[in-house]
Amino acid sequence: MSDVADTPLELDDIQSGTLRPRPSPYAATYILLRIDDCGAGRKLMDRLSTAVVSAGNPRDPAADTWLSVALTFHGLKALGVPQASLDSFSWEFKQGMAARAKALGDTGESSPENWEKPLGTPDVHVVLVALAPDTRRLEAALARARETFEALDGVEAIWRQDCHALPTEREPFGFRDGISHPAIEGSGIPGTNSRESPLKAGEFVLGYPDEMGGLPPMPQPEILGRNGTYVAFRKLHQRVAAFRRYLRANSSSPEDEELLAARLMGRWRSGAPLALCPFHDAPELGADPRRNNDFLYRQEDPTGYMTPPGCHIRRANPRDASVAGVVRLHRMIRRGTAYGPALPEGVIEDDGADRGLMFAFIGAHLGRQFEFVQSEWINSGDFLGLGTTRDPIVGASDGAGSFSIPRRPIPRRLQGLPRFVVTRGGEYGFMPGLRALRWLADLRT
Repeated sequence: MSDVADTPLELDDIQSGTLRPRPSPYAATYILLRIDDCGAGRKLMDRLSTAVVSAGNPRDPAADTWLSVALTFHGLKALGVPQASLDSFSWEFKQGMAARAKALGDTGESSPENWEKPLGTPDVHVVLVALAPDTRRLEAALARARETFEALDGVEAIWRQDCHALPTEREPFGFRDGISHPAIEGSGIPGTNSRESPLKAGEFVLGYPDEMGGLPPMPQPEILGRNGTYVAFRKLHQRVAAFRRYLRANSSSPEDEELLAARLMGRWRSGAPLALCPFHDAPELGADPRRNNDFLYRQEDPTGYMTPPGCHIRRANPRDASVAGVVRLHRMIRRGTAYGPALPEGVIEDDGADRGLMFAFIGAHLGRQFEFVQSEWINSGDFLGLGTTRDPIVGASDGAGSFSIPRRPIPRRLQGLPRFVVTRGGEYGFMPGLRALRWLADLRT
């Protein structure tokens, strides 16, 4: 184990999409593939092994354009991966996201029977993601992607989602997005919070020690698992008009409306955190990547008078706040990309358009990272001493949700929170290292 612990990250074998923060602004496209012929699938893996960009040279601007690939459990079976190897993957991954719906809060409107097909079905085998700083370079990345599968009989593209990040860097609800990124030991990529010490690489990449001091369970053989990671993909529809109506109905003025939005999120729409400017927006702070994520909670705001304990960003990442559990064991890399047309400013009636975020959550532990955060932090409040309350932005609310804003002498309590975000579908994927892609290509069983 000591030899492994002393080994630096093998960046040239790790997919760029695993570690590298996305450029800003950027455009992206998700493509789902079905493998109907084992041999064709292996040829696809061979082509992808040279088309996928590694995490080497993390500061090279040219690396802002990349193609990444993940395989579902059904995809690994379609490639003919030996049963002993299939058995070595995490049990959450083997079950798939649709089977984990109840634990994730994907119930009612968000339940798998209502998902956009083919999401959540055994037909989804490969997830390709092409990403670039602009549409021109994205087209070049997509051309490389198409070269890997279009001429292959036995591999079929079955779904596509085009995404975009606006120059304002805002998501459909109007908040600046993509602000928080953890520092990872050995990656060469700095985090966005100078007060957070780098996390062990094994939290995000298999084959390296994690925050527990050991090696995370890794798919076998080692060449298949090492330098890979797990990813949870989610298509999340956002009810922008409903969000705006709720803010208006529970506010006394446009200024109060913006303050309420900030308290539900934990940031002003500009990206400025309440932790640093609790009573007024500071757009210049929100736009400054050196400062807009540079804060903690324990010393400055333990009770949540500045950043309410139940707000979205404090639930998704409690930082150093006193909560049940060890926060660092549940950190993930989060990446969201908007899709669909923006709802024009001021419109409070739904226009029927599908808009929202394609989300990717990356980590070496599906159970104690993505699933734990979804079930224990987003859809429960016990860890904060808030009982059964849910995340006011992305939680699985049912119209009877509540949200408390600490203030003296009496807290402000909001009632009747509806569901603002509906799951349209999702998949668990495994992102292999580049050597693993070649191993998959060379399978002869």
